[in-house]
Amino acid sequence: MTLSPIRLFISRAHWEQMEGDVRARLPEEACGLIIGESNRSRFIIPITNIFHSSSRFRMEPKEQLDAFLLAEDHGMEILAVYHSHPTGMTKPSAADFMELTFPGIIYVIWSIEASQWNCRGYLMKSQVDALEVPVVITQEKKL
Repeated sequence: MTLSPIRLFISRAHWEQMEGDVRARLPEEACGLIIGESNRSRFIIPITNIFHSSSRFRMEPKEQLDAFLLAEDHGMEILAVYHSHPTGMTKPSAADFMELTFPGIIYVIWSIEASQWNCRGYLMKSQVDALEVPVVITQEKKL
């Protein structure tokens, strides 16, 4: 995969919040939204995976709508969808491509490698195409 010129900047606190969420929801895939501005995280919104599956996710609709409204109320945008792959796959799965809900948005995929959680970002442009996007941890504080 070719790296995209886009970068996603996530504060250390937000990184830790997402990592805590993906750990807490094992063995299911965790999911949620990253809200912010200028490709910088301002809010992490964990959302219930209504599939309760270790290989697929679907966000609970009311929680997802509430997150969209929060972004709108703060004049921000949905920067990325995050979810975990508890089985360790570090890139978009066949299910991720097949069930792509937001083409053109970054999907941050958390996976576990050698007992350590990490994440990688992908700009999911279509149901067959994804460009890797660097996820940069910053020292910014949460709002």
